[in-house]
Amino acid sequence: MTKIATIGFSKKNLRKFLGFLKDAEVTCLVDTRLNNTSQLSGFAKKDDLQFILEELVGIRYIHRLDLAPTQDILSDFKAKKIDWDMYAKRYLSLLRERKIEQKINELIGENQTICFLCSEDKPHHCHRSLLVQYIKEHRKEVEVLHLY
Repeated sequence: MTKIATIGFSKKNLRKFLGFLKDAEVTCLVDTRLNNTSQLSGFAKKDDLQFILEELVGIRYIHRLDLAPTQDILSDFKAKKIDWDMYAKRYLSLLRERKIEQKINELIGENQTICFLCSEDKPHHCHRSLLVQYIKEHRKEVEVLHLY
């Protein structure tokens, strides 16, 4: 069985964040954020996070913009122009347009546990839960674990 985890960095300190990744035996963290260099990201700023994971912890880091929502989708949701259902519909449509199902083998790989990262603390109203739902539709054997 292929394992996929998801995690958000907000409301977690670095120790707790890394503990979740280690406990889940994550070997590759895939950053799915559109914006990953903001000061609000704290320890999860792209360059810092990549250094911590790869040099200190031994977890590969990849940033994949093709898995991120567009700025329009994010802005509309944050401004409450669209609700969660419309956000989900637009994001899932974007994944279909980008043909993410054709990239699943490349994303998941062999003998590794990947973890999709975004900023939201919990997966309930976050694109990472939609992403793994989409992947699971195309790869039924995938086991999903949300870390929070």
